[in-house]
Amino acid sequence: MEAGNHTEVSEFLLLGLSEDPELQPLIFGVLLSMYLVTVLGNLLIILTIISDSHLHTPMYFFLSNLSFVDICFTSTTVPKMLVNIQAQRKDVSYIGCFTQVYFFMIFALLEGFLLTVMAYDRFVAICHPLHYMVIMNPRLCGLLVLMCWFIIFWVSLLHILLLRQLTFCIGTEIPHFFCELAEVLKLACSDTLINNIAMYVATVLLGVFPLIGIVFSYSQIVSSIMRISPAGGKYKAFSTCGSHLSAVSLYYGTSLGVYFSSAVTHSSQRSSIASVMYTVVNPMLNPFIYSLRNKDVKGALGRLLSRAAPCP
Repeated sequence: MEAGNHTEVSEFLLLGLSEDPELQPLIFGVLLSMYLVTVLGNLLIILTIISDSHLHTPMYFFLSNLSFVDICFTSTTVPKMLVNIQAQRKDVSYIGCFTQVYFFMIFALLEGFLLTVMAYDRFVAICHPLHYMVIMNPRLCGLLVLMCWFIIFWVSLLHILLLRQLTFCIGTEIPHFFCELAEVLKLACSDTLINNIAMYVATVLLGVFPLIGIVFSYSQIVSSIMRISPAGGKYKAFSTCGSHLSAVSLYYGTSLGVYFSSAVTHSSQRSSIASVMYTVVNPMLNPFIYSLRNKDVKGALGRLLSRAAPCP
């Protein structure tokens, strides 16, 4: 064990959202319901886009990738917690914890990257409509998604390799419902300076820069829309961005809410409850945002359901 990851114990303990036994059935039921809605809703979005040729455009290609990431993002944390509640256990192995940290970082960062790529797609569509299909060709769309995966894969792997160099001795209780990098680093007995520097640099480069890209894209979009003379044309242009703006606001709003709640309050339980917003609620709401606010998706979804419904 010591030659592998320099630990003297073999597991962490996840304290979960609450230690009250009477609340466990309620937490289990709520999380299970939200998880099923998330998976089914995002799967429905993916199937709708695949089955309808009208949605075979760059915007919906990125949306299907976002739905896939949302499924994986929630599946990284919720199933383990449901198993622990059902089995009345709190333990998670080191390998299991590091694996959860790795995939959580991948899918959390991927969501931000995909939202940035989708903002660029809207920028090209509104600011350069005549060249949209030339610029956003299938090859570029595929390369943008692959580039996101490639960058985040190696950044997340670097964090895990640095994490494995640390020594974990005693006090391995994680006051959270999943293994989060910042919480795991607090349990280390050895120096975490390099790990913290890597974490803060990654947060700035992979968190703040994508947000700057989104803000820049929408500043150009607003500037372009303001030059449109008919009011109807302005409304139509804005309407194509409504769903994406809602998803961006939800993603960054909940992320910043968790950050500030953990900075203001010293209650780990409150921070854990706040984390539910961006790990569970956000992926659950995205399918509703893109289906209820988008006429094309609503129409395609209706056609898909009518084909799937049995004929009388």
